[in-house]
Amino acid sequence: MDRGTERDAPGSRAVGEGPAPGQAGAGRIPLAVVVVDRDGLVSHWSTGARRLFGPAKQEAIGRPAVDLLPVSGALPEEPRAALSYGAYAAYDGLGPDLEASLDQGLSYPAAGRARLAVPGSGSGRADVLWWAYPLVGPGPERLLVLAADAHALHGEDTGAFERIAPGFALHTDFPGSEDLARRLPEILPSMSVGDSARIVAQILELGYPVLEFSQNDRVPVTPDWGVPRRAERRARRERAARALAAGEPVPEELRDEGEDLEYAAVRERLEFLNEVSSRIGTSLDLSRTIVEVSKAVVPRFTDVAGTYLREQVVAGEGFDEGVPDTTTMWHRVAVEHTDEPGRWDDVVPVGEAMPFPAHTPFFQCMTTGEPVLVPRISEEMGHAIASQFDKRDIRPLITGRSMLVVPLKARNVVLGFMILLRHPKRPVFNDMDRVTGAELAARAGLVLDNARMYTHQENVAETLQDSMLPHIPPHRAGCDIATRYLPGTLLGRVGGDWFDSVKLPGARTAFVVGDVMGHGLNSAAMMGQLRTAVQTMAGLDLPPAQLLRNLDDLAQRLGDSYLATCLYAVYDPIAGELHLANAGHIPPVLVRAADGRSELLELPTGAPVGVGGVPFEAVRVRVEPGDRLVMCTDGLVEVRGEDIGVGLATLCESAAHPAASMDDACDTIIRALNTRGGRKDDVALLMARLGGIEPEDVAEWRLALDPAEVGRARAAVREQLHAWGLPSLADHAELMADELVTNAVRHSHARPVALRLVRADTLLCEVEDDDHELPTLVTARPTDESGRGLRVVSTLAREWGASRTKTGKSVWFELTLPRRR
Repeated sequence: MDRGTERDAPGSRAVGEGPAPGQAGAGRIPLAVVVVDRDGLVSHWSTGARRLFGPAKQEAIGRPAVDLLPVSGALPEEPRAALSYGAYAAYDGLGPDLEASLDQGLSYPAAGRARLAVPGSGSGRADVLWWAYPLVGPGPERLLVLAADAHALHGEDTGAFERIAPGFALHTDFPGSEDLARRLPEILPSMSVGDSARIVAQILELGYPVLEFSQNDRVPVTPDWGVPRRAERRARRERAARALAAGEPVPEELRDEGEDLEYAAVRERLEFLNEVSSRIGTSLDLSRTIVEVSKAVVPRFTDVAGTYLREQVVAGEGFDEGVPDTTTMWHRVAVEHTDEPGRWDDVVPVGEAMPFPAHTPFFQCMTTGEPVLVPRISEEMGHAIASQFDKRDIRPLITGRSMLVVPLKARNVVLGFMILLRHPKRPVFNDMDRVTGAELAARAGLVLDNARMYTHQENVAETLQDSMLPHIPPHRAGCDIATRYLPGTLLGRVGGDWFDSVKLPGARTAFVVGDVMGHGLNSAAMMGQLRTAVQTMAGLDLPPAQLLRNLDDLAQRLGDSYLATCLYAVYDPIAGELHLANAGHIPPVLVRAADGRSELLELPTGAPVGVGGVPFEAVRVRVEPGDRLVMCTDGLVEVRGEDIGVGLATLCESAAHPAASMDDACDTIIRALNTRGGRKDDVALLMARLGGIEPEDVAEWRLALDPAEVGRARAAVREQLHAWGLPSLADHAELMADELVTNAVRHSHARPVALRLVRADTLLCEVEDDDHELPTLVTARPTDESGRGLRVVSTLAREWGASRTKTGKSVWFELTLPRRR
């Protein structure tokens, strides 16, 4: 009962504040707390309940409440009529209501005074004041019973409080209600903060427990009731604590304090483990998880925490799950301590890898998978441990300290271990600490293993993605290219963004940027499949719209989950033209060289590939030498909570910024868009400077379907190469042009044969005819009269190939230009 409860509240007073009729001896008495679950079984039995009712806690838990609280009848006092609820409601003399409450449950609060048969008491009966509260919520608790010994209120004066009755009142009737609400959880059983707050709220809503000496004279029941004087209780607890620490039996007169200390210690351990669990595992980043685990135990549980992990765990790799041995390398990944800064850094630096010999407690821990407790590190053990540290004396740091080594395990595999040390002035680790440390390590081990497996998967995905991202040459015919790729910044950062550049016939170049929906290993693998398909179809020289149509069909055949956006563009440097088609991708930016103006190209958006049934359209855009094309994925311009139009505007502005090189231009865009914050997705960026090919670097001829035209073709090739200052290429170019023109004249149907030479980064020779059948390379036998021409071309050319066109086919070869002196 709170001796400091507000005096001025009308109709209320605190026990002990002054004599009232029959109250001269009022004082503090113990308060019993019993919780009954939905099955009518006792789930909590306080020390006060043991004092009042007799059975010990271990005897009471799990037993039917009606067996432990037998009601033998009510006090011989007439029940009172309940006043308005919230002001006062007394249920005097309703002893049987308690039995009904225990047996059947309540839908309303009840209170009463009853004589209970109590084994072991002097009279065999106890005069009990009780309050019962129905509880609702997700937990198993269904009834809370508070009880007090009425006899203890008045000591020897047994008749002083015959008119006392338990009741209820709104806690707001007492100006000290905030204090009451704060202290009420002290009498509740050990439970989470959320459950405790829920039960307290219900009690306060149903009515705070009070004692009524008359209709206008009430006192609140508070958690301080029954607490001995502070100094006396502290002394008793210290005596009990010394007995427990020494492993000795607690004296009978200190039994209550011993039970309270044990209960408090268990509760403290549970609270510590819950706190640690909430602080670790906030990220799947392995290095961050390691730091969280180390910081969680210092200084509350230990003064020094050193964490060691297997070499493969640190690297995010798989490993043999067998028992470690003396050759297993362990990486010191974290050292957290309360000593002066830098004291441990030089002796046991983070990052060092070392094995441990068989005679050490560390080896015992990692091979058995069980904690190893060393109450005090002796000088002999300190010397043995220090011998593992070459030319570094660790003995002053560890000798005399208490040590606990706990394994970090997951799925029965030891991933590492933690070395926990306490300062010599601090109590040594005991068996309860060993259990706590083992539970802590088990939770930390699972968190670390999750981070390890995630890191391993990320490494695999990144390796796969890196192998799939192309190494694009910085120069192609008539254009320069620069690219950037940035991984995502959140979990599953490996994604399906990609870019590519494909060399096409006719000195043309295809540019591709795509984005597979989703992240992780599956997205990276899907990206590789789609990228390969685009390369293959681009090599067939399919028009942009047809290529996306085929890619859409392929994605649907591969599975329902294959969805991706894709932007495909073909640049013809001779015609000065871009041919583009879009499948749900953000539009490209074109920066005009003439005035430095940038614009988003307006393209038919289309639907992502994999949707199916949506047509794709292509557009042609005229470009001039020096114009720049910028293609990227939405991860660069899209930020959560911001309109994508803001990112696109920033992209246009940054793309138009003058730059000394293509790489500088890409970096300018990345800086402008990557510093806004909030980016989570991966990013693919491709920029091409469209230089074009000058007309004087292109020579074309039309040849009639006459074998005599072959000689004309030879002469024209030789003459043009001499005019370009490439006489060293004339012989080979003339011979190969002869072979291609001969085949074209022989197989063409009606249209003239076209011969073209292009001087760009290589010498390109193309021959077109109206026959759609592509030539193949065959092995000619000595008696064959044909089949050797393509073999000659394949041998002499740097590259050669054939592709279909709208009117037939094109066969081409390239020769490397001689170095300019």
